[in-house]
Amino acid sequence: MNPIQWFSEISNELWPGQCFSLKVQKVLHEERSKYQDIKIVQSESHGVVLILDGIIQCTERDEFAYQEMISFLPLCCHPNPQRVLIVGGGDGGVAREVVKHPAVQEVHQVEIDERVVELSKQYLPFMACGFESPKVRLTIGDGFEYMKQHEGAFDVIITDSSDPIGPAETLFRESYFELVKRALKPGGIICSQGGSFWLDAGHVRETLDYCRKHFPRVTYGLAAVPSYPTGQIGFFIASLNPETDFREPARKFDDTEIDQMGMRYYTTDIHRSAFTLPRFAAKALNP
Repeated sequence: MNPIQWFSEISNELWPGQCFSLKVQKVLHEERSKYQDIKIVQSESHGVVLILDGIIQCTERDEFAYQEMISFLPLCCHPNPQRVLIVGGGDGGVAREVVKHPAVQEVHQVEIDERVVELSKQYLPFMACGFESPKVRLTIGDGFEYMKQHEGAFDVIITDSSDPIGPAETLFRESYFELVKRALKPGGIICSQGGSFWLDAGHVRETLDYCRKHFPRVTYGLAAVPSYPTGQIGFFIASLNPETDFREPARKFDDTEIDQMGMRYYTTDIHRSAFTLPRFAAKALNP
């Protein structure tokens, strides 16, 4: 943090030559957990901000866009998503959204860093409220080991990971997609944080190709999140059902239902549009 209290998200590995900055009013908490550096700040323009290893994970101002899309894109592509697994997501935001879907009966979540959960409950209660649902069963542990012990168990698996460096790098490899496939029920669907093609289309394409080796239907969707690098983030979405039409949701919600669920970003029309890519990106990412 420089003397005039700005936080700058600098990463020469992930987005060389550029960064996003926020003016900080107050540092709420700083510590080194067993797994990562954790910082929580009160920003002037984006509310409370969670930062892990120097990278913004969420801001109070726009977190709902990411949480709703990583949750409802896969949930609404599945005809009956009763049993859901969340890998990561220690801030509680994805759980908050997943439990809203009326078909969801059980949400199993595995987060490796207990301190992220504890600090989110303290400083990000608007997200950590997701853990309060009776549908949610939280396990502190390793997602890889959890899935190895739960083969054929889930309708939908959502991986809410940080970026592909350090510990999260393994979540973007072929072995991960092989593992999540085994943890799915027949016809199951997965969704993972997929970075930005504006930053590294080659890495996005490589990860999609890993996924294509294990799933008959694979695509890439988009959401606009201003506090993420390039203002966009993508999602790897795949289905074991070769007939899945990602563009046309199996479950549609009207405006009244959307409002009753407290949704601010996701709609059926947004769902359909999420899979329309700019021409250069479609050519770079599609086989």
